[in-house]
Amino acid sequence: MTIPSSAKDIYRRSTSLDFLDRCPAPVAAFYRYWESKRAGRAMPSRADLDLAEMKVFLSGVVLVDVLRDPFRLVYRVVGTREVEARGYDPTGREVIEHASGTAHGEVMENYRLVIEGRSFVYDEEPVEAASWRIRESGTLLLPLSRDGETVDMVITYVHYDWT
Repeated sequence: MTIPSSAKDIYRRSTSLDFLDRCPAPVAAFYRYWESKRAGRAMPSRADLDLAEMKVFLSGVVLVDVLRDPFRLVYRVVGTREVEARGYDPTGREVIEHASGTAHGEVMENYRLVIEGRSFVYDEEPVEAASWRIRESGTLLLPLSRDGETVDMVITYVHYDWT
C-alpha cells in the first residue's frame, strides 16, 4: 500500500534509538521500562512485565498476540485511552481489519518490522482520534517472546496529546 502524499509529509518511522531524543517523555519512559525487563536478552517475555509497575502506562497500552498457522495478529488487550481514541474496543479482533492509522499498510509494516526484526519501531504519525479531545503523537511497538527467539506478542504504547 502506498502512503498518501499528505501522510508521507508527516509520517516518520524509526528503528534506531535516536527517536528517544524527540519522542514524548512517556514514550521514552515506556521504552526504558521494556529495556530494563530485557535483562540482556533480545526481548522480554510478557511474564517479565509487572502490571503494578506499568500502572502509569496502562491506558495507552495495546497488547497484540502474534498467532501462526495461519499468521494473524489479534488484539488481546487495548487500553482505555486507545479505546476512547478509536471510538470502540477492538479486543479480540484482528489487527489487519482494525488497525488505527492513516496508512493501513504502514501500520502493518510496523508490526512486520517488530516481529521479523525482533526489535522496536517508533512511529510518528499525527492522527486525529475519534474523540475530538485527543490526537495521537507517537506510537512505540516492542516485541515480547516466551522463548527469547520468536516474537509471540507485540506490546504497543500509544501517546496522545490532549486538545
